[in-house]
Amino acid sequence: MAASNGLVFRQLFEPVSCTYTYLLADKNTKEAILIDPVLEKAERDAKLIKDLGFNMIFAANTHCHADHITGTGVLKKLLPGCKSVISKDSGARADVYIQEGDQIKFGKFWVEARSTPGHTDGCLTYVLNDQSMAFTGDALLIRGCGRTDFQQGCPKTLYHSVHTKIFSLPDSCLLYPGHDYTGQTVSSVEEEKRLNPRLTKDEAEFVKIMNNLNLPKPKQIDVAVPANLKCGIQDP
Repeated sequence: MAASNGLVFRQLFEPVSCTYTYLLADKNTKEAILIDPVLEKAERDAKLIKDLGFNMIFAANTHCHADHITGTGVLKKLLPGCKSVISKDSGARADVYIQEGDQIKFGKFWVEARSTPGHTDGCLTYVLNDQSMAFTGDALLIRGCGRTDFQQGCPKTLYHSVHTKIFSLPDSCLLYPGHDYTGQTVSSVEEEKRLNPRLTKDEAEFVKIMNNLNLPKPKQIDVAVPANLKCGIQDP
C-alpha cells in the first residue's frame, strides 16, 4: 500500500519460520529499505523491488536470528548497492552497524533504532519517523514476546526494554512483529499494553513465566546463528 504522504509499505511472509519481512519505500525518490529478509525469499523480494522500480539501499535485521537465515547477504548480490545493517551489539557481520538513536534513511523518511535487548543483546526496534509504525522483531510479538532462554536472553532486560522503548510510543502506533504463528499481522501499542498476557504482568511474574516456558530448541538454530553472524552467507 502507498500512503498519502508517499510512503510505500509491504508486509511479506515466509511460512517455514513464520517470519515477516517489511518493505518500506519513498514513492517519489524510489529509495527503499527491507527489514528482516529471509534467505529462501530473497529472490522474491528482489523481484518485487525491481518490479516496483525501487532502489534498495539498506537491508536491515532487527537482531541475529536463530530460527532462519537472513537474506541480506544474497540480496546484496541480487541488488547491487544495497548495504546490510544490524546492531553493533549483535556480534554479527554487516556493512553498517547501528545503535540506539541511529537512523536508517530512505528518501524523506527514516526509521530510528531503539535498543530493545532481552531476547538477544543486539535486538533493535525500528520506529518510523512519525511514530505511526514500529517494527519490533522478536522483542514484542502479537500477544507475546521473544523467548529469553538462549542467545544472551534475559527476562528482566526484555521486560524493561518493552516497557521503556515500545510501550512509551503513542497508543496508536502500529506494531509489526518479526513473527506470528497464529495468522495475525499487526497490533498496536494500546492493544499490547492492555491485552498481552505476559507483559501486562508485573516484572516478577513476567520473569517467572519466561523462566518456565520449557520451549524446544529452534529447529534451524545450529545452522542459522553461524550463518547470520556472517550476514547470512554460509560456508560451502
